[in-house]
Amino acid sequence: MTDDENRVAGLLLAAGGGRRLGGRPKALLPHRGRLLVEHAAEVLRAGGCASVHVVLGARAEEVRARAELPDCALVDNPDWEHGMGTSLRAGLDALAGAGARAALVLLVDQPGIGPEAVARVRRAYRSPRSLASAAYDGVRGHPVLFGAGHWAGIAATATGDRGARAYLAEHADAVELVECGDVAEAYDIDTEADLAHLE
Repeated sequence: MTDDENRVAGLLLAAGGGRRLGGRPKALLPHRGRLLVEHAAEVLRAGGCASVHVVLGARAEEVRARAELPDCALVDNPDWEHGMGTSLRAGLDALAGAGARAALVLLVDQPGIGPEAVARVRRAYRSPRSLASAAYDGVRGHPVLFGAGHWAGIAATATGDRGARAYLAEHADAVELVECGDVAEAYDIDTEADLAHLE
């Protein structure tokens, strides 16, 4: 792994309140004998991210108390109720002060995405101008990689639950799609019915 690749930081967005799950924060859902936030942080680490930043929001104090997140930097997003865009901005702000060259962004509620997909997208890093995204049968999904040269533009357009969608659409020609459909499933844990995906 080159020095630059060492500077691809994992950014886990785990602040949501689980409104459609009766107000159960997704970070605290159980999966494979531990909390979903622990599982997702380990996926980033196992996929080759040298550092992992975790953005917390809903019941952040409880997540801090219950979750075992060794060597992760925990970032509080007091504005989490205003949508995922605020978490993305908070995470990129934290990474800007940490010397990272790129952020590899994973959502806490996608346990079907494992280390193999993270590693593939991470390997798409070339420079701080890199933009890459996992793809599933050619359709863009998560995780996504944002070189540091894009962070200001992404932060300026990340509003509500849209995150970086608008920015990626604007820069579609620059986004390297990395097919991951053979190693991951990009379902979300959004509703009660989705809980069947958890083990």
